[in-house]
Amino acid sequence: MATGPAGRNSRAGKRPADRKDTTASVGLVTAVSLDLELDPLGGKARPLSSWLTTFPLLPVLLDPYTNESAWILHTARRILVTYAEAGCRTCWVVACGPDDARRFLGPYAQEILTFADPDRRVPAALGLDTLPAFAFVLQNGAVSAAAEGWNPAEWRDVADTVSDYTHWQRPVIGDGQDPVAFPGTPARP
Repeated sequence: MATGPAGRNSRAGKRPADRKDTTASVGLVTAVSLDLELDPLGGKARPLSSWLTTFPLLPVLLDPYTNESAWILHTARRILVTYAEAGCRTCWVVACGPDDARRFLGPYAQEILTFADPDRRVPAALGLDTLPAFAFVLQNGAVSAAAEGWNPAEWRDVADTVSDYTHWQRPVIGDGQDPVAFPGTPARP
């Protein structure tokens, strides 16, 4: 895993000049199996490949049983809403069952696509060790950028990668109203 500006767990690549060959040119960190099942609230589980048919995936991964994920919830929502029409599929991946995901996210669960992940398969598949996390998964399953824990500079790196790729304005991250940096908690029990 590459080290971000703060010397921690940031991985970010740049948008390729030609999107056709994205695997090598975006700083591939992890190749996710396109067979990984994602289980949306109120819907039928489908493989990752089904969720990537039109757009890359931009998940914020949370552990609803920790303060750390609660602290970042409003900031993460602001980021996902900013990218909602940017040519990527924004979503929550919540490390719990559907009922706890709905309780934790409240109205955000209806506003933004939400996947329940009680077995924590998604962070493992993305190569993430710490939650909360922010990642960008390209249509070929390549994780082109990811940040673990909460560090505004590292989340900005991921947002820069997304904005470069989608030609979208990056949201303000770490504006003084966001929480101070914190390391997060283990993604896998």
